[in-house]
This record gives sequence, structure tokens and C-alpha cells, in this order.
Amino acid sequence: MPYIREVLLLPALANRTEKIIAGLACLMCEVGQAAPALVAEGGSQALALADALLRCVAFTSEDWEIADSTLQFWCSLAHFILGTDVNTAKRNASQELFLPVFSSLLDALLFRAQIDTDEHGTDGAPCIPDELAQFRMNLEELLVDICLLLGTPAYINKLFSRGWEFSSQSVPWKEVEVRMYALSMVADTILQDESPFDFSMIMRFVNILSSRTPVELNGSLFMVYKSFGDVIGSYSKWLSSSQSNIKPLLLFCASGISKSVSSNACSLALRKLCEDASSFIHEPQNLEVLFWISEGMDKGNLRLEDEEEIVSAITHALSSVHDKELRKSSLARLLCSSYSAVEKIIDIDRDNSLRQNPATYTQSLDLAVRGLYRMSALFGHLSTQTTSGLVDDDIILVLLGIVWPLLEKLFRSSHMENVSLSAAVCRSLSSAIHSCGQHFDVLLHKVLECLSTNFLRFQRHDCFLRTSANVIEEFGHKEEFGALFVRTFETLSSASSILTLNSSYTCDQEPDLVEAYTYFTSMFIRCCPKEAIVASSSLLELSFQKAAICSTAMHRGAALAAMSYISCFLEVALAAVLESPECIPNGSPGVARIQILARCGEGLLSNVLYALLGVSALSRVHKSATILQQLAALCSFCERTTWKAILNWSSLCGWLQSTVKSLPSEYLKQGEAEMIIPLWLKVLEDAGSDYLHSRTSNNIRNQEYMQGKGGRTLKRIIRDFAESHRNAPTPCPS
Repeated sequence: MPYIREVLLLPALANRTEKIIAGLACLMCEVGQAAPALVAEGGSQALALADALLRCVAFTSEDWEIADSTLQFWCSLAHFILGTDVNTAKRNASQELFLPVFSSLLDALLFRAQIDTDEHGTDGAPCIPDELAQFRMNLEELLVDICLLLGTPAYINKLFSRGWEFSSQSVPWKEVEVRMYALSMVADTILQDESPFDFSMIMRFVNILSSRTPVELNGSLFMVYKSFGDVIGSYSKWLSSSQSNIKPLLLFCASGISKSVSSNACSLALRKLCEDASSFIHEPQNLEVLFWISEGMDKGNLRLEDEEEIVSAITHALSSVHDKELRKSSLARLLCSSYSAVEKIIDIDRDNSLRQNPATYTQSLDLAVRGLYRMSALFGHLSTQTTSGLVDDDIILVLLGIVWPLLEKLFRSSHMENVSLSAAVCRSLSSAIHSCGQHFDVLLHKVLECLSTNFLRFQRHDCFLRTSANVIEEFGHKEEFGALFVRTFETLSSASSILTLNSSYTCDQEPDLVEAYTYFTSMFIRCCPKEAIVASSSLLELSFQKAAICSTAMHRGAALAAMSYISCFLEVALAAVLESPECIPNGSPGVARIQILARCGEGLLSNVLYALLGVSALSRVHKSATILQQLAALCSFCERTTWKAILNWSSLCGWLQSTVKSLPSEYLKQGEAEMIIPLWLKVLEDAGSDYLHSRTSNNIRNQEYMQGKGGRTLKRIIRDFAESHRNAPTPCPS
């Protein structure tokens, strides 16, 4: 070490020879990481090594590679000192010896992590260099280790020991920002320690920042807002414990939200404040600040996810207002700007001249989409408040009376052709349904009519299918709506885009549509009343056939969604036969499902086998094995009961033999067909027994698949088959 440090490193540092410094830093780190116990003893050479690496960390260059290369050494040393494998006395001695070292290391890291540039991204917003951002990200683990070594009080004192004496015009913001960053990185450690924390310095900065005018909020100052936003979000419970802190913190969040670089941190901080300061947040002065923030969203310069955080935060605050009428009017007021934005786009239908200016129309569409997402966020948050009893039915009815007429007008407008707008309308409707629950009963006919009609008009907009599925998931258990659900299923299935899903090629062209359609059919068969299932047997059979075909698609998402529906169908069918093992109830949904399987089983087996051929087969192994195990369980159980008249083990044997023999010769090796049939039938029999055991026993794992030796063996042979046929020609099932 004396030679490396004195003869090589110090001259290189003096001459700023970066290649030599970088090489020596790597060498010393490798040596130190190879013998952390030796370094932790704190001998003269170990301290010389630590001093040399401290100099490397503090070395300033255009990038952060040298400092970054040392981080793993410091982490390994800290872990060793803190490790439980070292006896207490020895650990305390090492810790005391290295406290000055890690204290100096913190100084060096804070110096190197400062933002000294005024870089801007492609959108013109201020940002930090990518290398510095990565360096900061890599620092998190080491900062936590330093906090643990120094102790929470000493770490905090180190960050605030600068003794800043300044006016609001002469704040060293770069130093302040990096210290706030270092404080937010160790929030979990400090919160767990629960040491006393004086937030007066932070609040002093918050007051200065929240008083800045928009003209002053430029350049890298917004990185300061971001770091303070992270601190406020992390320590909101402590900061909000004092009533006098609430308004300055809200004003700070309002300032930070206005720029893209800090909007996410400050919107998250706002949500945390509204959640943690529920005792004070509903006071009039605080509510006015929140409404001021909500009105600022009308400018449309925030990301949608940030707007959703803000609306959720404000909704949470308003839900804690004690006065019922004030709570009701405040929530309606929160909807006001969103309502106006959506109403404006509806007005364009009445006055076509407004469409003549594409820029204005596009801006109106964007504001309407944002308004709908904000409505969705409000109802989404209210759904949790409703279940906890914080929001009563009267308020829900008032909000529903405001929102539904607006959504209905949109559904009946020409603007639904816009993909973004239709998706936003559907999202808002889904959130309102989950929040309002039974209050939507009287509107259900109109809701499903709007969804199905719009799907026929704009058949590439899968959001209408997904929202219809959400409706059925919410209300499917109500028998009085069975006929309505059947009519909706018929209407959606009559769409030409659904009718043409009869080849894997078509499925690959419309993967989103496949996923939405199979999601709808899964909800239908799982949630609808028995009478609806029986009445829709022909539609279900058609959907089952389409799902079997779609399982062979090259598109992974579409194929797996189709397989999930098939698995859901088989699970529900098995539940039906287990419920009535010794009789076949006339006109029951169980009979309808088993008859569908009896007619479509061979097609299903054929398509599953084709799905296991080619380069994309390995991603379908688990789903394919699950389907085959469920099918084997059904056939095996029916064989032993009166259901045998419809479906039995011989059915499965015949399907497998027919499928394997009908495969073109180029898909199988010579003699492979004769080997597959007996092997697979034996494994399927064992796997089916395992599945039945899991469903009929009382063990806690009764909902898992691939159980027992049979299930695991089935998955293994399916994987082996897929791997050995990866180079097969692209499958084209008939």
C-alpha cells in the first residue's frame, strides 16, 4: 500500500491522470473485497487503503466511473463490520475505528453526487446527466450502510451540520438538494430507528420554496423540489404531526407539482400528506389549497399518473370532512373541472364548426381524456372509502347523478371513434361501477346497451369488451339480469371482428381483441346465473372453439389469454360434476358445459398439441399442462359416475389417438406417434387423479395445479415435447 499510494496514486491524482486513477481504484477495491476481515482489523496498511480509496471517490471528473467503481468495496466492508458473524467486542472496535473513515466517505459521496450542470432533456425540462442518475441510484445501499454504521442521530447531524446561515436569496441549493436526496434514501432506516428528529430546518427550506413565484421556478431548482418532495413523502407522518406544518407543506407540493421533473415526487408527497394528516387536512384553509391544486390540473401539463395521485389525495382529504353537506359539495366541486372538460367535447357534436380547427379539437380531446381519468381516480379512491364506511350512499348517489348522464352522452357521441377517449370513458365507468355497486342496478340496461352498441360501431376498441366483463363481474350473481347478460353476449359475439377469430393468423393480427374477448367469456362463465349459462350454450361453444384456435397464435399474450379461458371453463365444469356426481340435472349449466366439452374435446386437444410446436411453444408449457390435467381429471371423474353417458375416459383416449395420428409427418419423428399415445395416457391418468385429489381433499393447497408426482411428470413430458419440437415448421392447425 505505501508504494501504490505514495508512488502511483498521489502523483496520478495531482496530474489528473484518470486512466491510472481508475486502474488503481479497481485494483485496490479487488484487494479490499478479497480480504474484508483483514481491512476491518484497521492496521496501518488497511487504513492507507481506505484513505487512498477515499481520495479516488472525491476525485472530480466529467463522469462518475471512478467513484462508482469503489462502491462495492465500501458496501462489503460495511457489511462485514455490521455482520453478525463478528463478535460484539470486535465489531464495536472495528466500527469505532472506521467511523471517521465512513464519515469522510459520506462527505465525499455528497460532494460527488451534487448536481453541477443545468442539462435539459428532449422536452426542454431540466434533468441530471444519465451517469450521475445511475451513480445516485447505486448509492442507495451504501448510504443505508453508512447510516447504520454512524447511527441515525450522527447521520442526520452530518447532513445538517453545515450550519447554514443565509437569507432566502442566498441558499446554497446544490448542497441542500444533495443532502435531501441522502435523507430520503435512508428513510426506512431512520423511521425504524424512531430517533428524535428536528424538522425545523426542513420546514424553513419548505417555506422558502413554497413562497417562490412561477417566474423564479426555473432550471435545476426543480431538482431541489424533487428531492424535498421525496423527503416529505418519506417522512410525512412525522412532518404532518404538527398542525402548523400542513399548509406550508401543501403549498410546497403545489409549487413542485407545476413542473414535470418534480411533479411525480410532489404528487406522491401530497397523497402521503393527505393520508397521514387526516386530523388536520380537512380544515378550510387546507381544503382551499387542495382545490387550488386541483384547478391547476386544467392546464394539462401533468402526466396522467400524477393527476391520478393528486385526485386520490384530495378525495381522501375530502372524505374526512365531518360535515356531510360540505363533504358532498366538496366532492362535487372536485368533479367540476373534469365535468367541464368532458362537456366541452360533447358540445362539439352540436356545433360541427368547432371540428374545423384540428389543433383546438385535439386539445379539447386531450383535456376530456384527462378529465375522465380524474373521474376514474376519484371513484377508484371512493370505492375503498365506501367499503370502510367513510362515504355514505347519499354522496355516492349525488356523484353518480353528476357523472352518468355525462358518460351516457359521450357513449352516444361521434367522439367514441377516438381510441384514447373511448378507453378513458370505459375506465371511468368501470371505476364508478366498482364504487357505486348496487346503485348502478337501475342503469345496467343502459350501460350494457351503450357498451355493446359502441363495440359494434368501433370493433377494434377492446375497452368496450373489457368494461362489459367488469359489469358482469360486479353484477353477474344477480339472477334478474341473466337475460340482459345473454343479450349482451349475443350482441358482442355478432360483431364481425369476433366472428373472424377463426385462425391463428387472425388472432395474431388482433391480440388485444383476443385478450378482451376471452376475458369477457371467462367472466361470463364464472359469474353469470345458471339460466344464463344454459341459454348461452351455443355462444359458449363457439367461444370455446375460438379460444382453442387462439391458443395456437404466435402472439404470446393472445395465446395465454385464450388458454386461461379454457382453463377457467374446465375448472367451472369440474366444479359442476363434483357438485352433482350421481345425477345429471336436466337443463343444468353443468350439462351444457360437459356437452360442449364432449363436442369440442378433440379440437381442444388438437390445438393444444399444435401450440406445443415451434419456437414459441415453451411459453405455453405450464398452461398446456394445466389444461391437459384438468381435462384428464374431468374425463376420469365422469368415467366413474352417471356423467359417463356424455363424457368418459374413452373420449380422451380417442381424442389423443386421433390428434396424434392426424399430425403431418414433418411434425413428429419416426415412431414417435406410437410412443406418445400410451405414455401420455398413463401420465394423464396419474395427473388427473392428483388434480381430483387436490379438489376433493381439505388440504390448503386444493386450488393449485401441477400437484403430486403425476402433475409434475405431466409438465415435464410436455416441456420435453416442446423443447424437442422447437424447430418444427410453423403449425397450421385445421
